[in-house]
Amino acid sequence: MTHKERMITALTLGVPDRVPTMELEFQLSPELLGKAFLTEEDLKNKSPKEIDLLLHENAALHLEVYSRLEHDAFGVHYLNEEHTAKTLRYLKQMGGEDFLVFVHGDGTFALPDGEEMVSFAYRMYDEPEALLQEADVLCRRAIERNRRLREAGADAFILCSDYCFNMGPFLSPAKFRELITPFLTRIIQDIRRMDAYAIKHTDGDIMPILDQLVQANPHAIHSLDPMAGVDIRRIKELVGDRVALCGNVNCALMQTGTEEEVVQSAQYCLRYGKPGGGYVYCTSNVPFRGLPLERYLLVLDVWKKHRDY
Repeated sequence: MTHKERMITALTLGVPDRVPTMELEFQLSPELLGKAFLTEEDLKNKSPKEIDLLLHENAALHLEVYSRLEHDAFGVHYLNEEHTAKTLRYLKQMGGEDFLVFVHGDGTFALPDGEEMVSFAYRMYDEPEALLQEADVLCRRAIERNRRLREAGADAFILCSDYCFNMGPFLSPAKFRELITPFLTRIIQDIRRMDAYAIKHTDGDIMPILDQLVQANPHAIHSLDPMAGVDIRRIKELVGDRVALCGNVNCALMQTGTEEEVVQSAQYCLRYGKPGGGYVYCTSNVPFRGLPLERYLLVLDVWKKHRDY
């Protein structure tokens, strides 16, 4: 199978030749190859010709990094829509068709920060209609953007509005059903209409809203956060026949645990995620800046030993 075929098989609940792997982001490219992925900040005060050259180099870096890691899918991040679209086109010209390439595609309310949480709580009761109208606008904008990026070459969309703390979602299930689920469902429906793939990401304890996440009909749920008590064995039993699962390798242990604990977490995910297909192996967040590269390569070593069906 090609990388893309392997990912699509898993995302559609099939059994590929081996368990595919990906990461929401990979932030250790400087440690791996000595160069970071491009950001909008890097493009400031550059001429159009210079920007095109940098975007071309950035596309090549993506292919080099993810080929080295043997990932089956990867994302294009850190760039505005125009530059993301150009990068997608360059990737296709360079052979990126072998991979499933995704971009951000969410347009639902996310867990507010600090004082915004108080403001959001007041608005739910003081301005319910205005809040619903805002949710609708965000949803429609996301759909329109996703259509443009699909046309530019995106194969999939990762929906990255975070909804949960480690102790549960920031909204009650009833409010979540009112303010999030209908709009998430619309975004995913449109992604499916474009014959693209939807991966819903959220950290934290998703168990109180798991049924609604599945009802929104994404192809997969990411990141299955073990630091919030989310257990892939339990999730597989509950919804593994309806939605693909991505993640659950414990990121905290990768930073602070022993090698044995990291290996045990990785093996556990494969033991309970792999059977019957519909599983994409990855960490419970991202290989983040400051994490020793060796710890992530250890996680990949476990995958290589147990990935074949």
